[in-house]
Amino acid sequence: MPSRLPSLTGLRFWAALLVVLYHLSRKVGGLPVLDPLAWYGRSGVTFFFVLSGFVLAWTYGGSPVPAGAFARRRFARIWPLHVLSTVLSLGADAAIGTALPVAAALWSLLLVHPWAQATVYGGNPASWSLGAEAWFYLLFPLLLRLLAPRRRAWLPVAAVCAALGPALWAAGPLLPADPTVRGWLLDYLPLARTPQFVLGVAVGLAVRHGMVPRVRLGAAAAAVAGWHLLLAPWHAAVPDALWWGPYSASQLVPAALFAALLVAAAQRDAAGAAPRLPGGQGPVGRGLAGRGPAGRTAVRLGEWSYAWYLVHEIGIRCWLAELGRPAPGAAALGVWLLLAGGSLAVAAGLYRWVERPCERLLRGAPRRPGGNAAAPLPARAVRVGRQRRRAAAGQASVEPSRLT
Repeated sequence: MPSRLPSLTGLRFWAALLVVLYHLSRKVGGLPVLDPLAWYGRSGVTFFFVLSGFVLAWTYGGSPVPAGAFARRRFARIWPLHVLSTVLSLGADAAIGTALPVAAALWSLLLVHPWAQATVYGGNPASWSLGAEAWFYLLFPLLLRLLAPRRRAWLPVAAVCAALGPALWAAGPLLPADPTVRGWLLDYLPLARTPQFVLGVAVGLAVRHGMVPRVRLGAAAAAVAGWHLLLAPWHAAVPDALWWGPYSASQLVPAALFAALLVAAAQRDAAGAAPRLPGGQGPVGRGLAGRGPAGRTAVRLGEWSYAWYLVHEIGIRCWLAELGRPAPGAAALGVWLLLAGGSLAVAAGLYRWVERPCERLLRGAPRRPGGNAAAPLPARAVRVGRQRRRAAAGQASVEPSRLT
Protein backbone atom coordinates (compact mmCIF):
# COMPACT_ATOMS: atom_id res chain seq x y z
CA MET A 1 0.00 0.00 0.00
CA PRO A 2 1.60 3.32 -1.05
CA SER A 3 2.19 5.89 1.67
CA ARG A 4 1.36 8.78 -0.67
CA LEU A 5 -1.39 9.32 -3.19
CA PRO A 6 -0.17 11.80 -5.83
CA SER A 7 -3.54 11.84 -7.61
CA LEU A 8 -5.12 13.39 -4.54
CA THR A 9 -2.51 16.13 -4.54
CA GLY A 10 -3.39 16.86 -8.15
CA LEU A 11 -7.09 16.98 -7.33
CA ARG A 12 -6.39 19.59 -4.66
CA PHE A 13 -5.59 22.08 -7.40
CA TRP A 14 -8.96 21.59 -9.07
CA ALA A 15 -10.79 22.02 -5.77
CA ALA A 16 -8.87 25.25 -5.12
CA LEU A 17 -9.65 26.39 -8.67
CA LEU A 18 -13.35 25.91 -7.96
CA VAL A 19 -13.07 28.26 -4.97
CA VAL A 20 -11.06 30.83 -6.95
CA LEU A 21 -13.62 30.81 -9.77
CA TYR A 22 -16.40 31.10 -7.20
CA HIS A 23 -14.93 34.35 -5.86
CA LEU A 24 -14.24 35.68 -9.34
CA SER A 25 -17.78 34.97 -10.50
CA ARG A 26 -19.41 36.60 -7.48
CA LYS A 27 -17.05 39.54 -7.02
CA VAL A 28 -15.77 40.33 -10.52
CA GLY A 29 -18.35 38.72 -12.82
CA GLY A 30 -18.71 39.72 -16.43
CA LEU A 31 -18.57 36.26 -18.05
CA PRO A 32 -22.17 35.20 -18.82
CA VAL A 33 -21.29 31.56 -19.61
CA LEU A 34 -18.76 30.90 -16.89
CA ASP A 35 -20.42 32.91 -14.11
CA PRO A 36 -23.33 30.49 -13.49
CA LEU A 37 -21.05 27.46 -13.72
CA ALA A 38 -18.64 28.87 -11.12
CA TRP A 39 -21.33 30.43 -8.93
CA TYR A 40 -21.23 27.56 -6.44
CA GLY A 41 -17.54 26.71 -6.61
CA ARG A 42 -17.36 27.12 -2.85
CA SER A 43 -18.17 23.40 -2.80
CA GLY A 44 -14.43 22.98 -3.27
CA VAL A 45 -14.14 23.57 0.48
CA THR A 46 -16.38 20.55 1.06
CA PHE A 47 -14.00 18.53 -1.07
CA PHE A 48 -11.08 19.71 1.08
CA PHE A 49 -12.84 18.63 4.28
CA VAL A 50 -13.54 15.13 2.94
CA LEU A 51 -10.00 14.97 1.53
CA SER A 52 -8.52 15.96 4.89
CA GLY A 53 -10.22 13.08 6.70
CA PHE A 54 -9.37 10.63 3.93
CA VAL A 55 -5.68 11.47 3.85
CA LEU A 56 -5.23 11.51 7.61
CA ALA A 57 -6.89 8.10 7.85
CA TRP A 58 -4.70 6.79 5.04
CA THR A 59 -1.56 8.20 6.63
CA TYR A 60 -2.14 7.31 10.27
CA GLY A 61 -4.64 4.44 10.04
CA GLY A 62 -1.94 1.79 10.05
CA SER A 63 0.17 3.33 12.80
CA PRO A 64 -1.45 5.95 15.07
CA VAL A 65 0.85 8.56 16.59
CA PRO A 66 0.59 10.28 19.99
CA ALA A 67 -1.90 13.14 20.02
CA GLY A 68 0.82 15.65 20.89
CA ALA A 69 3.00 14.66 17.93
CA PHE A 70 -0.01 14.74 15.61
CA ALA A 71 -1.01 18.20 16.83
CA ARG A 72 2.54 19.50 16.30
CA ARG A 73 2.59 18.25 12.73
CA ARG A 74 -0.78 19.77 11.94
CA PHE A 75 0.19 23.08 13.56
CA ALA A 76 3.35 23.18 11.48
CA ARG A 77 1.33 22.42 8.38
CA ILE A 78 -1.31 25.15 8.51
CA TRP A 79 -0.42 27.86 11.03
CA PRO A 80 2.59 29.73 9.55
CA LEU A 81 0.90 30.50 6.24
CA HIS A 82 -2.34 31.26 8.03
CA VAL A 83 -0.61 33.93 10.11
CA LEU A 84 1.15 35.44 7.09
CA SER A 85 -2.00 35.53 4.97
CA THR A 86 -3.88 37.15 7.86
CA VAL A 87 -1.24 39.87 8.05
CA LEU A 88 -1.44 40.36 4.28
CA SER A 89 -5.21 40.56 4.41
CA LEU A 90 -5.19 43.12 7.22
CA GLY A 91 -2.57 45.12 5.33
CA ALA A 92 -4.77 45.09 2.25
CA ASP A 93 -7.75 46.30 4.29
CA ALA A 94 -5.67 49.12 5.75
CA ALA A 95 -4.37 50.12 2.31
CA ILE A 96 -7.83 50.34 0.75
CA GLY A 97 -9.43 52.01 3.76
CA THR A 98 -11.58 49.14 5.00
CA ALA A 99 -12.26 48.78 8.72
CA LEU A 100 -9.85 46.30 10.26
CA PRO A 101 -11.46 43.26 11.91
CA VAL A 102 -8.92 43.26 14.74
CA ALA A 103 -10.92 41.23 17.27
CA ALA A 104 -11.84 38.61 14.68
CA ALA A 105 -8.22 38.45 13.53
CA LEU A 106 -7.01 37.80 17.06
CA TRP A 107 -9.52 34.99 17.51
CA SER A 108 -8.45 33.57 14.16
CA LEU A 109 -4.85 33.23 15.37
CA LEU A 110 -6.24 30.68 17.84
CA LEU A 111 -8.25 29.09 15.02
CA VAL A 112 -11.54 29.42 16.89
CA HIS A 113 -13.10 32.22 14.84
CA PRO A 114 -15.76 30.23 12.93
CA TRP A 115 -17.47 29.27 16.19
CA ALA A 116 -19.08 32.74 16.44
CA GLN A 117 -20.95 34.44 13.64
CA ALA A 118 -19.40 37.82 14.45
CA THR A 119 -15.83 36.57 14.03
CA VAL A 120 -16.30 33.84 11.41
CA TYR A 121 -14.16 35.54 8.74
CA GLY A 122 -11.22 36.25 11.05
CA GLY A 123 -8.56 38.52 9.64
CA ASN A 124 -8.62 36.77 6.26
CA PRO A 125 -12.04 35.61 5.03
CA ALA A 126 -10.63 32.44 3.48
CA SER A 127 -9.28 31.32 6.85
CA TRP A 128 -12.67 30.33 8.27
CA SER A 129 -12.11 26.80 6.98
CA LEU A 130 -8.87 26.54 8.96
CA GLY A 131 -10.86 26.94 12.15
CA ALA A 132 -12.95 23.97 11.07
CA GLU A 133 -9.79 22.01 10.24
CA ALA A 134 -8.38 22.77 13.69
CA TRP A 135 -11.54 21.28 15.19
CA PHE A 136 -11.15 18.20 12.99
CA TYR A 137 -7.53 17.79 14.06
CA LEU A 138 -8.63 17.93 17.69
CA LEU A 139 -11.14 15.14 17.03
CA PHE A 140 -8.96 12.94 14.86
CA PRO A 141 -6.84 11.05 17.45
CA LEU A 142 -9.96 10.07 19.40
CA LEU A 143 -11.86 9.31 16.23
CA LEU A 144 -9.08 7.07 14.96
CA ARG A 145 -8.90 5.27 18.29
CA LEU A 146 -12.63 4.59 18.14
CA LEU A 147 -12.85 3.60 14.49
CA ALA A 148 -9.56 1.86 13.67
CA PRO A 149 -10.30 -1.41 15.52
CA ARG A 150 -13.94 -1.56 14.37
CA ARG A 151 -13.72 -2.44 10.70
CA ARG A 152 -17.34 -3.44 10.38
CA ALA A 153 -18.33 0.09 11.38
CA TRP A 154 -16.38 1.94 8.70
CA LEU A 155 -18.83 1.72 5.81
CA PRO A 156 -21.95 2.23 7.98
CA VAL A 157 -20.35 5.30 9.55
CA ALA A 158 -19.51 6.58 6.07
CA ALA A 159 -23.09 6.03 4.92
CA VAL A 160 -24.51 7.89 7.93
CA CYS A 161 -22.13 10.83 7.43
CA ALA A 162 -22.94 10.99 3.72
CA ALA A 163 -26.66 11.14 4.58
CA LEU A 164 -26.20 13.79 7.28
CA GLY A 165 -25.28 16.49 4.76
CA PRO A 166 -28.56 16.32 2.82
CA ALA A 167 -30.41 15.93 6.13
CA LEU A 168 -28.89 19.14 7.49
CA TRP A 169 -29.81 20.98 4.33
CA ALA A 170 -33.38 19.62 4.48
CA ALA A 171 -33.60 20.87 8.07
CA GLY A 172 -33.49 24.44 6.77
CA PRO A 173 -37.13 25.20 7.74
CA LEU A 174 -36.28 24.44 11.36
CA LEU A 175 -33.47 27.00 11.44
CA PRO A 176 -33.74 30.80 11.82
CA ALA A 177 -35.35 32.51 8.84
CA ASP A 178 -32.54 35.07 8.63
CA PRO A 179 -30.38 33.75 5.74
CA THR A 180 -27.16 35.08 7.29
CA VAL A 181 -27.74 33.20 10.54
CA ARG A 182 -28.87 30.08 8.72
CA GLY A 183 -25.87 30.34 6.41
CA TRP A 184 -23.47 30.51 9.34
CA LEU A 185 -25.10 27.51 11.05
CA LEU A 186 -25.06 25.33 7.93
CA ASP A 187 -22.04 26.53 5.97
CA TYR A 188 -19.46 27.84 8.47
CA LEU A 189 -20.07 26.31 11.91
CA PRO A 190 -17.52 23.49 12.31
CA LEU A 191 -20.12 21.14 13.78
CA ALA A 192 -22.12 21.25 10.54
CA ARG A 193 -18.99 20.35 8.55
CA THR A 194 -17.83 17.57 10.89
CA PRO A 195 -19.75 14.78 9.04
CA GLN A 196 -17.76 15.60 5.90
CA PHE A 197 -14.46 15.07 7.72
CA VAL A 198 -15.68 11.89 9.44
CA LEU A 199 -16.89 10.61 6.07
CA GLY A 200 -13.37 11.06 4.72
CA VAL A 201 -11.85 9.25 7.70
CA ALA A 202 -14.21 6.28 7.47
CA VAL A 203 -13.83 5.94 3.70
CA GLY A 204 -10.06 6.37 3.92
CA LEU A 205 -9.78 3.54 6.42
CA ALA A 206 -12.00 1.32 4.31
CA VAL A 207 -10.09 1.98 1.09
CA ARG A 208 -6.75 1.51 2.82
CA HIS A 209 -7.82 -1.98 3.85
CA GLY A 210 -9.42 -2.93 0.53
CA MET A 211 -13.02 -2.91 1.77
CA VAL A 212 -14.48 -0.65 -0.93
CA PRO A 213 -15.50 -1.98 -4.37
CA ARG A 214 -13.66 -0.59 -7.34
CA VAL A 215 -14.93 2.85 -8.41
CA ARG A 216 -14.31 4.09 -11.94
CA LEU A 217 -12.54 7.42 -11.95
CA GLY A 218 -14.29 8.70 -15.06
CA ALA A 219 -17.71 7.89 -13.63
CA ALA A 220 -16.91 9.58 -10.30
CA ALA A 221 -15.60 12.70 -12.06
CA ALA A 222 -18.67 12.79 -14.32
CA ALA A 223 -20.96 12.60 -11.28
CA VAL A 224 -19.19 15.56 -9.65
CA ALA A 225 -19.35 17.57 -12.88
CA GLY A 226 -23.00 16.68 -13.38
CA TRP A 227 -23.87 17.87 -9.89
CA HIS A 228 -22.27 21.25 -10.51
CA LEU A 229 -24.02 21.61 -13.87
CA LEU A 230 -27.34 20.90 -12.15
CA LEU A 231 -26.78 23.87 -9.83
CA ALA A 232 -27.02 26.41 -12.69
CA PRO A 233 -30.72 25.85 -13.55
CA TRP A 234 -31.48 25.35 -9.86
CA HIS A 235 -30.02 28.80 -9.16
CA ALA A 236 -32.11 30.30 -11.95
CA ALA A 237 -35.26 28.84 -10.38
CA VAL A 238 -34.68 29.37 -6.64
CA PRO A 239 -32.91 32.34 -4.97
CA ASP A 240 -30.02 31.58 -2.66
CA ALA A 241 -31.73 33.31 0.28
CA LEU A 242 -34.41 30.60 0.44
CA TRP A 243 -33.54 27.50 2.41
CA TRP A 244 -34.30 25.20 -0.53
CA GLY A 245 -32.02 27.19 -2.78
CA PRO A 246 -28.79 25.66 -4.06
CA TYR A 247 -26.29 27.66 -1.97
CA SER A 248 -26.19 25.49 1.16
CA ALA A 249 -27.09 22.39 -0.85
CA SER A 250 -23.99 22.90 -3.00
CA GLN A 251 -21.85 22.55 0.14
CA LEU A 252 -23.75 19.97 2.20
CA VAL A 253 -25.09 17.51 -0.38
CA PRO A 254 -22.12 16.48 -2.60
CA ALA A 255 -19.77 15.09 0.09
CA ALA A 256 -20.55 11.51 -0.99
CA LEU A 257 -19.70 12.38 -4.62
CA PHE A 258 -16.38 13.83 -3.52
CA ALA A 259 -15.69 10.75 -1.42
CA ALA A 260 -16.32 8.53 -4.46
CA LEU A 261 -13.88 10.63 -6.51
CA LEU A 262 -11.22 10.22 -3.80
CA VAL A 263 -11.87 6.49 -3.63
CA ALA A 264 -11.41 6.12 -7.38
CA ALA A 265 -8.21 8.16 -7.48
CA ALA A 266 -6.72 6.41 -4.44
CA GLN A 267 -7.53 2.98 -5.84
CA ARG A 268 -5.78 3.84 -9.09
CA ASP A 269 -2.73 5.11 -7.22
CA ALA A 270 -2.66 2.02 -5.01
CA ALA A 271 -2.82 -0.17 -8.11
CA GLY A 272 0.10 1.73 -9.63
CA ALA A 273 -1.94 3.04 -12.57
CA ALA A 274 -1.92 6.59 -13.90
CA PRO A 275 -5.48 7.90 -13.47
CA ARG A 276 -7.29 9.15 -16.54
CA LEU A 277 -10.26 11.43 -16.43
CA PRO A 278 -12.32 12.22 -19.53
CA GLY A 279 -10.00 13.72 -22.13
CA GLY A 280 -7.12 11.47 -21.12
CA GLN A 281 -4.36 14.07 -21.28
CA GLY A 282 -3.01 16.93 -19.21
CA PRO A 283 -3.06 17.39 -15.46
CA VAL A 284 -6.57 15.94 -15.10
CA GLY A 285 -5.88 13.09 -17.43
CA ARG A 286 -2.71 11.13 -17.64
CA GLY A 287 -0.21 11.92 -14.96
CA LEU A 288 -2.36 12.72 -11.93
CA ALA A 289 -0.47 9.80 -10.41
CA GLY A 290 2.70 11.81 -10.86
CA ARG A 291 4.10 10.09 -13.97
CA GLY A 292 5.62 12.21 -16.72
CA PRO A 293 5.73 15.99 -17.04
CA ALA A 294 1.95 16.40 -16.83
CA GLY A 295 1.90 14.43 -13.61
CA ARG A 296 4.62 16.54 -12.07
CA THR A 297 2.73 19.64 -13.09
CA ALA A 298 -0.49 18.39 -11.51
CA VAL A 299 1.23 17.53 -8.25
CA ARG A 300 3.11 20.82 -8.15
CA LEU A 301 -0.10 22.78 -8.70
CA GLY A 302 -1.70 20.77 -5.93
CA GLU A 303 1.14 21.66 -3.61
CA TRP A 304 0.55 25.34 -4.30
CA SER A 305 -3.20 25.04 -3.69
CA TYR A 306 -3.18 25.79 0.06
CA ALA A 307 -1.36 29.09 -0.40
CA TRP A 308 -3.51 29.88 -3.45
CA TYR A 309 -6.67 29.32 -1.47
CA LEU A 310 -5.50 31.70 1.26
CA VAL A 311 -4.27 34.61 -0.88
CA HIS A 312 -6.39 34.77 -4.03
CA GLU A 313 -9.30 36.68 -2.47
CA ILE A 314 -6.93 39.35 -1.13
CA GLY A 315 -5.90 40.21 -4.69
CA ILE A 316 -9.52 40.31 -5.86
CA ARG A 317 -10.41 42.64 -3.00
CA CYS A 318 -7.59 45.04 -3.78
CA TRP A 319 -8.36 45.08 -7.51
CA LEU A 320 -12.01 45.92 -6.95
CA ALA A 321 -11.19 48.65 -4.43
CA GLU A 322 -8.78 50.35 -6.80
CA LEU A 323 -10.15 49.65 -10.28
CA GLY A 324 -13.70 48.39 -9.82
CA ARG A 325 -15.44 45.69 -11.84
CA PRO A 326 -14.41 45.38 -15.49
CA ALA A 327 -16.75 45.58 -18.43
CA PRO A 328 -18.34 42.23 -19.37
CA GLY A 329 -16.67 40.12 -22.00
CA ALA A 330 -13.03 40.30 -23.02
CA ALA A 331 -12.08 42.83 -20.33
CA ALA A 332 -13.61 40.66 -17.61
CA LEU A 333 -11.88 37.56 -18.97
CA GLY A 334 -8.56 39.38 -18.88
CA VAL A 335 -9.09 40.38 -15.26
CA TRP A 336 -10.06 36.82 -14.32
CA LEU A 337 -6.89 35.45 -15.91
CA LEU A 338 -4.72 38.15 -14.38
CA LEU A 339 -6.06 37.72 -10.85
CA ALA A 340 -6.10 33.93 -10.95
CA GLY A 341 -2.68 33.65 -12.58
CA GLY A 342 -1.10 36.36 -10.46
CA SER A 343 -2.32 34.90 -7.19
CA LEU A 344 -1.18 31.43 -8.29
CA ALA A 345 2.32 32.83 -8.93
CA VAL A 346 2.30 34.39 -5.46
CA ALA A 347 1.18 31.06 -4.02
CA ALA A 348 4.08 29.30 -5.72
CA GLY A 349 6.53 31.67 -4.04
CA LEU A 350 4.82 31.31 -0.68
CA TYR A 351 4.95 27.53 -0.94
CA ARG A 352 8.64 27.51 -1.73
CA TRP A 353 9.90 30.24 0.58
CA VAL A 354 7.42 30.26 3.45
CA GLU A 355 5.17 27.23 3.74
CA ARG A 356 7.68 24.41 3.35
CA PRO A 357 10.62 26.01 5.22
CA CYS A 358 8.39 26.94 8.17
CA GLU A 359 6.82 23.50 8.28
CA ARG A 360 10.23 21.87 8.18
CA LEU A 361 11.47 24.14 10.95
CA LEU A 362 8.49 23.61 13.25
CA ARG A 363 8.51 19.87 12.72
CA GLY A 364 12.25 19.68 13.31
CA ALA A 365 12.88 17.89 10.04
CA PRO A 366 16.37 18.49 8.57
CA ARG A 367 16.74 19.44 4.91
CA ARG A 368 18.36 16.82 2.78
CA PRO A 369 21.32 18.10 0.75
CA GLY A 370 20.41 18.28 -2.89
CA GLY A 371 16.71 17.66 -2.26
CA ASN A 372 14.30 19.28 -4.68
CA ALA A 373 11.31 21.42 -3.81
CA ALA A 374 8.81 18.79 -4.88
CA ALA A 375 10.23 16.05 -2.68
CA PRO A 376 8.30 14.99 0.43
CA LEU A 377 9.42 16.38 3.73
CA PRO A 378 12.28 14.29 5.11
CA ALA A 379 11.73 12.41 8.34
CA ARG A 380 14.13 11.90 11.20
CA ALA A 381 16.75 9.34 10.42
CA VAL A 382 15.61 6.92 13.09
CA ARG A 383 12.04 6.98 11.73
CA VAL A 384 13.28 6.46 8.19
CA GLY A 385 15.19 3.42 9.32
CA ARG A 386 12.11 2.06 11.03
CA GLN A 387 10.04 2.61 7.92
CA ARG A 388 12.57 0.85 5.74
CA ARG A 389 12.44 -2.15 8.01
CA ARG A 390 8.65 -2.07 7.79
CA ALA A 391 8.82 -1.81 4.01
CA ALA A 392 11.13 -4.78 3.89
CA ALA A 393 8.58 -6.70 5.95
CA GLY A 394 5.79 -5.73 3.55
CA GLN A 395 4.20 -3.05 5.72
CA ALA A 396 3.00 0.32 4.48
CA SER A 397 4.93 3.43 5.36
CA VAL A 398 3.21 5.89 7.66
CA GLU A 399 5.28 8.96 6.89
CA PRO A 400 2.89 11.93 7.19
CA SER A 401 1.33 12.95 3.92
CA ARG A 402 1.75 16.30 2.20
CA LEU A 403 -1.84 16.20 0.99
CA THR A 404 -3.46 18.18 3.80
